[in-house]
Amino acid sequence: MRRSFVELLEVGAPPEAFESLAHAAAEGAGDQELEELRAQLASALRMRGLMERQQHREKQLRALYQTATDLTALRDVDAVLGAIVRRARELLGVDVAYLSLIDDERQDVYIRVSDGSVSARFQGIRLPMGTGLGGLMVQTAAPYATQDYQHDTGFLHDGPVDASVAEEGIHALLGVPLLLDGKVIGGLLAGNRRPRPFPPEEIALASSLAAHAAVALENARLFAQAQQALDRLNQANQVILEHAASVERAAEAHDRLTTVLLEGGGVSDVTVALTEVLGGTAAILGPDGSALANTGAPLPPLDRRRQAATQARASGHTVELHHPGDATQWIAAAVAGGDHLGTVLLGGHQELSEVGKRILERAAHVAALLLLFHRSLADTEDRVRGDLLIDVITDPQRHEATLRQRARGHRADLDTEHAVVVARTKDVDRQRAAVVAARLAAGYNGLAASHLEDLVLALPHVQPAAAADLVASRLHQVLGYRVTAGAAGPAAGAVSLSNAYRDARRCLEALILLGRQGEAADAGGLGFAGLLLGPQTPHDIHAYIEARLGPLLQHDRQRGSEFLRTLESYFQADRSLALTARTLHVHVNTVSQRLRRITMLLGSRWRDPQNALELQMALQLHRLRPLDLPAGD
Repeated sequence: MRRSFVELLEVGAPPEAFESLAHAAAEGAGDQELEELRAQLASALRMRGLMERQQHREKQLRALYQTATDLTALRDVDAVLGAIVRRARELLGVDVAYLSLIDDERQDVYIRVSDGSVSARFQGIRLPMGTGLGGLMVQTAAPYATQDYQHDTGFLHDGPVDASVAEEGIHALLGVPLLLDGKVIGGLLAGNRRPRPFPPEEIALASSLAAHAAVALENARLFAQAQQALDRLNQANQVILEHAASVERAAEAHDRLTTVLLEGGGVSDVTVALTEVLGGTAAILGPDGSALANTGAPLPPLDRRRQAATQARASGHTVELHHPGDATQWIAAAVAGGDHLGTVLLGGHQELSEVGKRILERAAHVAALLLLFHRSLADTEDRVRGDLLIDVITDPQRHEATLRQRARGHRADLDTEHAVVVARTKDVDRQRAAVVAARLAAGYNGLAASHLEDLVLALPHVQPAAAADLVASRLHQVLGYRVTAGAAGPAAGAVSLSNAYRDARRCLEALILLGRQGEAADAGGLGFAGLLLGPQTPHDIHAYIEARLGPLLQHDRQRGSEFLRTLESYFQADRSLALTARTLHVHVNTVSQRLRRITMLLGSRWRDPQNALELQMALQLHRLRPLDLPAGD
């Protein structure tokens, strides 16, 4: 049956086909078979949904690729802008999409091209500067979205403009600016005749399309300049030749970078294309300043990299970076939808022409698209791996073989010993922490998921205590505060991992109940409270004894001292030096000297109430240690 579901997935069958297949298979099936069938159907429909979302993302990326291809063969700027507007309307699923530009002479905004509009009055609208959603977008140079245009008080309304919008029937409206040299020259707007939200991914997509529209307008301007220069050939032939060379270089850069996109290349291909077009060396850095690809460019100190990247992101332009002893370097930020995804660095150029700067900035746009696409793939992978881990810890027995097979598909082996960690963060940080946990687990070929109010990680080949410290440390680096994390294991197999999850969660709750928020530990790190969390073997008890009394036991064995007996008598005498001395038949000074040596072996805080309680518990357990299991075992 599972193979039939796979065949339906391969042909992209509708949900009804899956349900029909399951209904046919359910005839004559027993209760257990029906339960398994329902689980297989749910899994298949979930996978179909993931594939559908992925196909939608691929459709968006293909549209961006096609837009980039249009730019390389730019002849009619209106045709390119019309294609961008049509793609915006299609990909965003809106009723109307249009591109508006600023008229510098009339100091207002007009619609250059539209798609889906039915109102002639709306198509001929002239928006006064500073009014309407478009006016706000021009002023702030930032995207703006509203679900109710007529009643939104976030911008200045204009009567005739509002009437035109009402005639078109638009309720929800999204606008993203067109930026050229840091200046807003217009906007790409998407309207819907029913209220609807515009999630961040749609805003990012519209911003990418707007960036292409700005490139189309800029290319049209460059080609116009080239034509004008040709017309003045007799007066400025050399200038024309140089400008034509610059345009040709820009076109070559477009061809190379577009090829990288269309052929599914990576950021390393962007650095190669950039160096082949401009010469020198190039590198692409992650948001943290680490190198993602490099053709040999020397990297400046990390703090200077981050400072220059911040400046490039804020300005939207290429930034010049000087550092003593090396050639000048140039930096452009790779940004998508306001999200800084990386930085492109160009070396080997003391001077960089304006066209060279544009090429570098366009390379940054391409790098941003690639990084955004790969991050989307990684997010999908994280969600699927998270679903797998939740299935393992919540219902491992029902489909253990299926779980094992799914794990292998994600480079995970459930039969390998894992440490299971359960960590609790603040509610506002849970989504951000989940991303960090997923990346950490993927680096170990483990699994991570958000479950209930906690993060759950299963890390192979790591001891539980070390795994808890690792998870807490990584989250602390990102979130800026210490989280509470409990661990258990090692565990192998779905059922064992599920049991380890429950033990790790009990360990977490115990840390909180003991007032140890912000700490990371397994049951062994809880002290005697850890012995109460579940059944313990004699070896667990002996490990507890050795962890607290080990230095004293070793000293007594090697030196023939009586530190353990002294400590026991000291506690039995309610910490009275005189009564301890009488019990041991020694002088009070001898007791004081032994206690000082005990402090050297156990640390200065062994008398603290909690530590003293742990020591007394260990002394009692040591007295009850079975005779057939020596202390050294």
